[in-house]
Order: sequence, then C-alpha cells, then structure tokens
Amino acid sequence: MQPAVRAAELRDLLNKASHDYYVLDAPVLADSDYDQLFRELQAIEASNPELSTADSPTLRVGAPPASQLQKHEHMIPMLSLGNAFDEEELDAWEERLRRLAGDDVSSSGYTVELKIDGAAVSLTYDDGVFAVGTTRGNGSIGEIVTANLRTVKGIPLRLRGDAPTGRIEIRGEVYMPFTLFEKMNESRVQAGEPVFANPRNAAAGSLRQLDPAVTAARPLRFYGYSVAVADSSKAPFATQWELLERLGQWGIPVAPHRARCTTLADAHAWSHTVEHDIRGSLDFAIDGGVVKV
Repeated sequence: MQPAVRAAELRDLLNKASHDYYVLDAPVLADSDYDQLFRELQAIEASNPELSTADSPTLRVGAPPASQLQKHEHMIPMLSLGNAFDEEELDAWEERLRRLAGDDVSSSGYTVELKIDGAAVSLTYDDGVFAVGTTRGNGSIGEIVTANLRTVKGIPLRLRGDAPTGRIEIRGEVYMPFTLFEKMNESRVQAGEPVFANPRNAAAGSLRQLDPAVTAARPLRFYGYSVAVADSSKAPFATQWELLERLGQWGIPVAPHRARCTTLADAHAWSHTVEHDIRGSLDFAIDGGVVKV
C-alpha cells in the first residue's frame, strides 16, 4: 500500500477512535491497538514529512516550545455570563430578554446546561480544520495556545459531518476531571513537585505552558457550548438547544445533563435539580447551571 493511502487510512482510524472514546464514551479500539496504529502513522510521517496534515493525530503529542504566547483578537468578544441567584433575578432577566426579542422567547423556550468550572477557550476552524486556539483573555483578546489545545483529548482536529465552510469559532471550557486531577497530584507529590490547588487552576495553568509537551502530559478535557460566526444570520441553528445538537454532530464534546424547558419556572426547577441532585455525581467541577434561549 502506498504511504499516502496508508497514512490517510490511519488518520481516519485514529480520529474515529478518539471520537468514540472522548465524545461518545463508547471506545471500540483497544489502547494497545491505538498505540500500534499511532506509532505506524508517526513512522510514515517521519519518512514522508509531506504527508503530515493539519488534522493528523500525531500533532497531539506536542510541538517545539514557544518563547512567549502571542495575542489574538476574537472574532466576537467572549463575554462573561450574567448571574442570577433567585427566581426574581431570573424573572428580571426574562423581562429584559422579551423587550429585545419579543415573542421569539416564548416560541424557542429555554435551554439549561451545566456551567463547567474550567478555563474558557476559543477554537477557530477554517473549512472544518482546527487552525487557531486561544484563551479567553480579557474577552476581546486572548493568547494563542494552538499547539497546547491540539494535545487536549476530545478536541477534534477536523470537524465531522456537515460542518460549515469558511471560518467559525467554537467556544468552550477546558477542564480536568476530579479523579484524574487527584491522580496527577499524587504523582506530583511522589516526584517532589508542588501540587495544584484545584482542577480549575490546573487546567488554566496547563493551557498557558510554553512547552506543549507539558500540556500533553496533563489530563485535560473539553466541552463546547457556543459558536461564533462573522454573520450570525448564516448560523445553522436558531436556538441554544439546536446549537448543542449541531456541535455534537460536528464531533465536539458537549456536557451531559441539559434540559429543554418551556417556561422559566421549569428552567429554574431544573437548575435546582442540577445543584441538589446532579452536582454530587459529576467527575468535574461546575458553577451551577446556565439558562439560554
């Protein structure tokens, strides 16, 4: 088999295996088989550098260290979420929303999803291929951490399905599961290294490393929750629920436990469920629920 043909076949197999494992939570390929195929692809690309592509799984192992992190302006600012601590504040938010959107609010309903407590990032895809990754920064300008984000398990290097052409930014949260965070800290203690205070700090610090190999060694994961396009009228979704479904179709991991609610009272009730019934069962930190239309 020609090296180019075999390399393409291996990329497809490995990318599908990562999707099955990190997005669908339904692994098919054994770890030993994955490692064998991965090493085969590495060998082919080492002998034929021209066959390396932007979506090659071999890019996940890291890149040469950077001297400093460069700045990058977001297509659309990454704004902070508003806070509401009781039903009265939610009602006030709904009233402001109705003044802006009118009856569209009633027809679209509400989506309540988990607010992941991690490090916010933006992933830029050009014609479906991951091109630039940045931190949130000050909301308007972030730091470029593309090589680091390529090492994060679950972030697809090429979108799947009917992903749009042109440039889009997918926003989400990089986090570290509790169980993996604890194992990492145990290893750091044994190595005589300082431990991290919490998973959120560990995730944020890992993303801003100058050496992607350091990031690659950290157990980081990703959930997507938003999409930015230059012309919002061309977005292939009308509601937050549709957006999350579309992200899943594109191969982007989305957080579990979300609800589609007809009324704000239902949304508030489900937020209560998140806080009192769901939070304790999760392997990652959350900061409550988020209500969107």
